[in-house]
Amino acid sequence: MFRQFLPIILLTISNIFMTFAWYGHLKFKGAALWLVVLVSWGIALFEYCFQVPANRIGSEFFTAAQLKTIQEVITLVVFSVFSVLYLKEEFRWNYIAGFVFIILAVFFIFKKW
Repeated sequence: MFRQFLPIILLTISNIFMTFAWYGHLKFKGAALWLVVLVSWGIALFEYCFQVPANRIGSEFFTAAQLKTIQEVITLVVFSVFSVLYLKEEFRWNYIAGFVFIILAVFFIFKKW
């Protein structure tokens, strides 16, 4: 039973690394671009160390489309928390409206037709 949730846990960890790799440097706009690219690349290595096993294990339980959908939902949740807590950006009502549509997409992708 736990093995089915392991991909979700690994994808969450992967997305935390990915979010810092892609957006963490925005707090350091004065740093040289070459430096933030190298640091981001280093962080992304850890992202792949979790993402690849997540998809390999997850493919035992989910289709590729379902895995991608899970990953996108996790990405939005992680990024929302990151942008509010780390980047100190406002979370707006239209973000919630957009997320509702994404949840609707999850329903259609996971529904057994």
